[in-house]
Amino acid sequence: MIKINLLPYREKEKKESLQQQIIIFSGTLVLFLLIILGVHLYFVMNVSGLESRIRESEARLAFLDKKVGDIEGFKKDKKELEQKLGVINSLETDRLFPVRMLDELNMLIPAKEAWLEKITQTKQEIRIEGTARDNGVVARLMKNLEKSEFIRSVELVVSREKELVGVKLQQFILTCAIKKGT
Repeated sequence: MIKINLLPYREKEKKESLQQQIIIFSGTLVLFLLIILGVHLYFVMNVSGLESRIRESEARLAFLDKKVGDIEGFKKDKKELEQKLGVINSLETDRLFPVRMLDELNMLIPAKEAWLEKITQTKQEIRIEGTARDNGVVARLMKNLEKSEFIRSVELVVSREKELVGVKLQQFILTCAIKKGT
């Protein structure tokens, strides 16, 4: 005997199976959307954190740029000050040179035998114009000048005879090279 079940149990199983698949698919879709939302939130938070760090870094960079500008200004001021001090030091050392030179020149001139009329100084040389009793006095003056601490060499430019109140005198012009560092 054949039994026939007229109840639609297979359709019921198909419906239940379809409902389970829809629930699984919906759950998977919701889970997928939650994961995408989580990843999106993670990246949004990272981006906002990085943007805030960039703003902080830019603010710090602006602050440091200002400091660097200040430092550059200080360096410029320091350089100007060093130049001014260098000028002051050179003036201070050059200030005493003419006094020492004239004092030593006074000691080197033969007394009552030679008279200086004009002394001109440039950076590298001294030009001495004067009158002496004779050529021997001029030669002695030149030797004395060569022994001086501030003169490197002496050169006779002009030596000519000149008569003054009936007395024959020797008029001379000397150029003296100055030693460096005096």
